[in-house]
Amino acid sequence: MDHLKQSCYELSLPVTEKSNPISRDIDRAHSKQMVQILKRCDAEIFEKKINHDPFYQRLCSSPVIQTMVDVAKRVEMILRDPEESLIVLSGCGTSGRIAFLLVTSFNEMLNAQRQKQICSYIIAGGDRALLTSQEAPEDDPGLGARMLEKVCAGKKEVLFIGISCGMSAPFVAGQLDFCLNHLDIFTPVLLGFNPVHMARSELMQDCSFHFKDVAERMAAEQRHKKAFVLNPVLGAEAISGSSRMKGGSATKIILETVLLAGYEAAFRDKMMTPEYMSAWITASEMVYDTTYSRSDELAALIHKAGESLQIKAHVYYLGWETLGIIGMTDASECIPTYGADFGDIRGFINNGFSEMKNKEGDLSCLGPEFIIGHKDFVDTILHSLSQNDMILFLFTVNDDLHEMTALANQLRQRTSNLHAIAHDLEKFTIPETVFHMFETVLNITWPFSSAKDNSAVMRQHWELSTKLCLNAISTGAHVLKGKVYMNYMIDLRVTNSKLYRRAINILQRFTGCSKTECESALLRAVYSTDDLTEDMTAADVHTHTGAANTRERVVPTALVMLQSGCTHAQAQRHLDCHPVIRDAVSACLNSSKTRALNTRSNYA
Repeated sequence: MDHLKQSCYELSLPVTEKSNPISRDIDRAHSKQMVQILKRCDAEIFEKKINHDPFYQRLCSSPVIQTMVDVAKRVEMILRDPEESLIVLSGCGTSGRIAFLLVTSFNEMLNAQRQKQICSYIIAGGDRALLTSQEAPEDDPGLGARMLEKVCAGKKEVLFIGISCGMSAPFVAGQLDFCLNHLDIFTPVLLGFNPVHMARSELMQDCSFHFKDVAERMAAEQRHKKAFVLNPVLGAEAISGSSRMKGGSATKIILETVLLAGYEAAFRDKMMTPEYMSAWITASEMVYDTTYSRSDELAALIHKAGESLQIKAHVYYLGWETLGIIGMTDASECIPTYGADFGDIRGFINNGFSEMKNKEGDLSCLGPEFIIGHKDFVDTILHSLSQNDMILFLFTVNDDLHEMTALANQLRQRTSNLHAIAHDLEKFTIPETVFHMFETVLNITWPFSSAKDNSAVMRQHWELSTKLCLNAISTGAHVLKGKVYMNYMIDLRVTNSKLYRRAINILQRFTGCSKTECESALLRAVYSTDDLTEDMTAADVHTHTGAANTRERVVPTALVMLQSGCTHAQAQRHLDCHPVIRDAVSACLNSSKTRALNTRSNYA
């Protein structure tokens, strides 16, 4: 597709699905260049405006800040009168995992003050979705509503915050619709990163409305302060559609600020003002600046992780406390995003599920994906470690450094490929002898004053900084492995309606073919056939995504078929010969051009 056609096509997409011009050539970048590209993309979270879209609300825009104040006042009201009240955060995938992290941390903060823990989380697919991809429940609005109703049974006042970065998740739409039908109990909040008019407008499973209907109803109720829409535009993601990155970071920044502001107003009589909110966002921007000031170390970690994945070795995150949760979250997101194998990048946390504090408790009986403790790592993986496997420790000065060094020493008997991301404080630094155990150390020393004022806030800063680093490492490593085409996650797993639609969009962009042609090629790849039956074409999206869940390289296969006009089997052979998708597509294009030239010369 020529540049003009692609630009016109981009105009029709919501912001969260657009391609970011900053990262267009990230697949050709080396690790140091990648860090600078990701730094510029993440900077857009805090920009006052995006040059080509000056009318969109930004994170720092007055209406967004005022809405944050209004929502924080609802938090304060519930904290002052917690009996029969509840705050619920809900989302799918990354959004649900961040909801879990925020709720767990906020409840611990309340518990430390001997206050009632009045925060709850919901994630589509239940607690197993905290660690593995459970995409199908995202498409069920009825399931979302039923789970919300169950969590809130008997409550008389509920602040519900539904997170959908792309304003598209049916699971969350069903919950918001339920709230709008019961405004005597619920104050619903929608958090997403598209303008309301760009919310998803396709009808949902067993439902008479779509997400855009719900978003418009929310916006209408906001005029009466009965509902709220928080939807600053962040700019397109560095990897197109990968809302685990900027979308996840902004979700964390916004909701932590709102919850903390409500807490400070309720228990410390702090005044909630727009200036107060802006100051917390500025503090998050400082975390961004400080993290990317270690760009050389970050580039080295990307390079090491890329080396491991390129030779089919592994990357392991070994984290302590909430940094362990950040690590497991980042690892779990690589499977649907890049079509990665479960073992490519894995996260582990000290003390396993007892450290997680998730609702459903120990899930280790569900399979190897749920073996998450450091002891489990030693018992099940240590014996097979090779020098090619990268191990990345994630810890702070507040963690048990004796335990950490003992584990590192144990691992060093098998491999020297050990690295660390570490956070300490000006007055409480980590001993240099600890860092000598690692090949690469990304160490950030934070101002002591921040920790003195509020240790919970310091922990939040460490979490955000670690999230930015791990997003960069796992993204960069998969780019180096060849899983990204330009800045598109082309080998995504097509496991729900959002990803099905995104797959067709990607095929349209790179081939110039019609939506019908692209969907047909996608289905041929899904069902491994060149001849689609009537039953296949007539089936609904839910059926297609169920079949796609068991298939590898669905989108790359469809792309090669469209580019070369080849059969399904021939496309598979192209990809077998060229594991890097960009190489496979280039080979396919070159062979097509050669055939065309030969045809013309024969006619001549």
